[in-house]
Amino acid sequence: MADVFISYSREDAEKARRFAEAFQSAGLSVWWDDALRSGEAFDESIERALRDARAVVVLWSATSVTSRWVRAEATQADRNRTLVPVMIEPCQRPIIFELTHTADLSHWQGNADDRAWHGLVADVRRLVEARAAPRGAPAATAPSAATPSAGSARPSKPGVVILPFVNMSGDPEQEYFSDGVTEDIITDLGRVSALSVASRNSAFSYKGKTVAPAQIARALNVTHVLEGSVRKSGNRVRITAQLLEALTDKQVWAERYDRTLDDIFAIQDDISTAIVGALKLKLLPEEKAAIEQRSTTNSDAYELFLMAREFQRKGSERLKPVIVRICRRVVELDPGFARGWALMSLAESEMSQRGVAGHSIANAGEWAERAIAADPAVAEGHAAYAEAVLRNTMDREPAEEVLETALRLDPNCYEAHTVAGAVSIGQRDYERAIRHLERAIELDPAAYWPAGMVVQAYEALGEPEATAAAERRAMARCEKILADEPDHSGALGFLVTSLAGLGQADRARAWSARALLFDPDNARLHYNLACAMARLGDADTAVDLIEPWIDQVSHGWLLWMQSDNSLDPIRERPRFVALMARGARRLAAEKVAS
Repeated sequence: MADVFISYSREDAEKARRFAEAFQSAGLSVWWDDALRSGEAFDESIERALRDARAVVVLWSATSVTSRWVRAEATQADRNRTLVPVMIEPCQRPIIFELTHTADLSHWQGNADDRAWHGLVADVRRLVEARAAPRGAPAATAPSAATPSAGSARPSKPGVVILPFVNMSGDPEQEYFSDGVTEDIITDLGRVSALSVASRNSAFSYKGKTVAPAQIARALNVTHVLEGSVRKSGNRVRITAQLLEALTDKQVWAERYDRTLDDIFAIQDDISTAIVGALKLKLLPEEKAAIEQRSTTNSDAYELFLMAREFQRKGSERLKPVIVRICRRVVELDPGFARGWALMSLAESEMSQRGVAGHSIANAGEWAERAIAADPAVAEGHAAYAEAVLRNTMDREPAEEVLETALRLDPNCYEAHTVAGAVSIGQRDYERAIRHLERAIELDPAAYWPAGMVVQAYEALGEPEATAAAERRAMARCEKILADEPDHSGALGFLVTSLAGLGQADRARAWSARALLFDPDNARLHYNLACAMARLGDADTAVDLIEPWIDQVSHGWLLWMQSDNSLDPIRERPRFVALMARGARRLAAEKVAS
C-alpha cells in the first residue's frame, strides 16, 4: 500500500515526476505509473492502487481537468476521503471540485524549501498518518462520513468557520455591510486562544454557495460552522445567527437580534461571547477586553468605513478617489478611528503614485501617522506608514521595524505583506520578497498586484520555470479584472509585463498602445510599461515612456529605479544611462537642499 497515489494527465508527466520524486524525498512512498497512464488503460492494478492509497494527489491542469480518467480518480478519492487536490497551472477545475480546498503550486519548480510545498507535504502526511493502521492491525477501510478529509486530522481544539452572513436587505449594494459584520466577528473570535478560527479567505470562498457543514468541516479542519443573515433597513438592523456542530449538523446555539444600527457593536460582542459560551471555552481577561474594544463607537463612521473598505478590496482604480472622499467623512465623524485613517492613507498613496493631481505622498504619510497615534494596535496603520513613508525613502532598517510591528499585531495583514514584499524587492532580497508576496497572494486569491510583483523576484533568482508560471498566474488575474474594467491601469501594466516576459512581444506592444490610450497621464502605468519594454530589450521605448515625468516623481521612486531589476536589461544602454544620471543629479540636489 502506497502512501501517495498521483493522478495526472499524460501531458503533465514531467511535472508528476517532480512531485513523485519530491514526495519520496520527504519519506513518503508513491504510486504513479509513468509508463501506463490511466488515460490509456484504467486496469485493475491502477484501480487497486487508487483504492489502497492513503492519499490521492490530483494534479489539476488545463489538460487534466478535461481527462475523464483523472476526473474519475478524483471522484473515487473524494468518496474515499483521500483526495488532496493541487493546482499545477491556472485552470477551471471541474465544478464538483470547486468547493474543495485546493493547494496552489502553479509556481512550484521542485524547491524543497518552498512554503506552499511544505504545506502540501504536511497535509498529505497528516492524512497518511490518520489512515495508517497500527502495526499488526487490519488495513484501514474507507472512512465514514465523519472522518476528516485530506489534510484534516481531527482538530486538537474546537474550530469554527464564520460563513459570510447573507445579505437579506433586498439591495445588492448593502453587501458590504453584511460582509463587514462577518469579518469583524472573524476578527473577534480570532483573538480567543482556545479556539481555532478559519481565515477570512477560507470562509469567503463559500460565499453564495450551498455546501453541507460536514463537507466544510472536512475541508477546513473545523468542528463548528457559524452562519447567519443581515437585514438592514434605514436605521434598523436584524441579524440572525446559528452555530452548528458540523459533522452532525446539530444546532448548538441560535439567536435573532432586532436593534437599531447604533447597537451593531453590541450585537457583534453578543455573538462572539455566545459562541465562546456555547463551546464552553475559557475567555482570558485580555481576550474579553480585546473583543469588547472597537475601532469606533460611531455607527455612521463604521458603516461608511465598511463601504470604503469594500471598494478598496474590489481593486477598482476608478474608486480610489471615492475611497479617499468617504474616509475623509469617516474621520470627520470619528477623528479617533484608526482604521479609517489607515485606509485613507493607502488609497492616497496609490493616487499619488499614479500622479493624480491633488494627491500627495505627504498626505498619505500624515494620515498613516494619525492612524498609529489613534490606535497603535491597528496593524493597517503601521502598514500604511511603511507604504507612504518608508517605501518612499527605501530605508530598510526602519521599514523592517514598522513592518515587523504590523505583522506581529496581525500576521495576516495583507497590506503589510505587500509592502514588505515591495521593500524586499527594492533591497534585492528576492527570497524574502517571494515569502511575503506569496503570502499576500494566499490571503487574497483575486489580488493582481502581488501576483504581478512576485514575477520579477523569481526572475531575479534565475528560476525560468517559476517565473513563467508566476507570469501566467498574473495574466489570469489581470485578464479577469480587465473583463470587468478594461481601463484598469494596474492590471494593464502587469498584463503587458507578463506578455513581454512570456515572449509575446507583438501582443505586449499592442496592449501597451491600448493602455496608453485608456490612461495617458498615469505615471505609474508609464513606468510599468517601460519595465515591460525593458524586458523586450527596447531601451528607446522604455526611456520615451519614463522621460516625460522623471523630474516630477518622488524621491523614493528615483531610488526604486536605481534598484529595480526589471530595468536591468537596459541599464547599460546610453539613453537609459543618461536618464538615470539626470535622476541622480536631482537626488543630489535635493539632498543638498535638505
